[in-house]
Amino acid sequence: MHEPIQQNCLTRFLRNPDDEAPNFSLNEWQLLFRESRRTNLLCRIAYLTKQKKLLGYLPERLREHLISAELLASTNLRSVKWEVIQIYKALSESKIPFALLKGAAYVMRQSEASHGRLFGDVDILVRKEHLKEAERALIKHGWFGTKIDPYDQKYYRTWMHELPPLKNLKRQTDLDVHHTILPPTATIKPDIHKIWQSSEPIPGYPGMYVLSPIDMVLHSATHLFHEGSFDQGLRDIVDLDALLREGSQKIPNFWQELMARAELLELSRPLYYGLRYCKLLLGTPIALEDCELRSYKIAPPALTRLIMDKLLLKAMTPNYIGNKPRLLGLTQFILFVRSHYLRMPLKLLIPHLLRKAIKPDT
Repeated sequence: MHEPIQQNCLTRFLRNPDDEAPNFSLNEWQLLFRESRRTNLLCRIAYLTKQKKLLGYLPERLREHLISAELLASTNLRSVKWEVIQIYKALSESKIPFALLKGAAYVMRQSEASHGRLFGDVDILVRKEHLKEAERALIKHGWFGTKIDPYDQKYYRTWMHELPPLKNLKRQTDLDVHHTILPPTATIKPDIHKIWQSSEPIPGYPGMYVLSPIDMVLHSATHLFHEGSFDQGLRDIVDLDALLREGSQKIPNFWQELMARAELLELSRPLYYGLRYCKLLLGTPIALEDCELRSYKIAPPALTRLIMDKLLLKAMTPNYIGNKPRLLGLTQFILFVRSHYLRMPLKLLIPHLLRKAIKPDT
């Protein structure tokens, strides 16, 4: 185990709250709160503490923080459900089917990953042939683009897998409309038609879907390990851990089906990273040995694994005043460039990064 992770109060608690909570000192509880606030996981800590009846081990002066976090999570959950219904009304009026992604999908599917989670925006998937009509329907109901620069418009509409981000003028809520799960210019190209074929309807809402449980895992891993920012990376690992545990309990032959599906959709590499860091950080029980992973051609070369461990574990370590890892800025920059390299060929990437350096707000 890597030393920074071994000493992390947050990952220790998340891995085994029943064993850690009774032995935490006041200082460790305070560190846990700092780390969980920084990673947007305090509400998850509140959920686990209540679910496992651990509140009695918490110093009394800190209990109010968890009560507040629980109320915040409950309010946020209601807001997300309300927002999903408004999106459904807008798109169902034009008979446009759509699938919820990430947090909103966890909520409407009532997944374990939805408990104690805060949601910033809503992500949906529509078929590419419905994209223009969906955008018009959403504009009609108050969602407008936040990127008005001509270059940004071209960047999203030509090269990306989503529309420019939308914001509702009345509620100030954010919405991302995807037509696939990775940019068309990315090195790997999962077949979105196969993903749609396996999607599952939400009862009571004709035309609203979520990805299948296995595709939900694959999308979670793919989204995380193709992103350029890992400030919330540990929160996403917690999501993935919950999806893996839930899937392995409910789906027969889950691990074999997951591996086979990843190979079919060309998502074996992001799945490998997802499994690796769930295991390293949270001790996720994974019923596959390293030799079986290699048989699916998942594992990257040893040097690549070493470099990724150094970068990702540093980037996902909670940092706060007095605890900022050395060379964190350089690590974040390297991962930012890596994410764009995975999304775009060099002939597009270099001009794009130069423009971002000159005009960082675009």
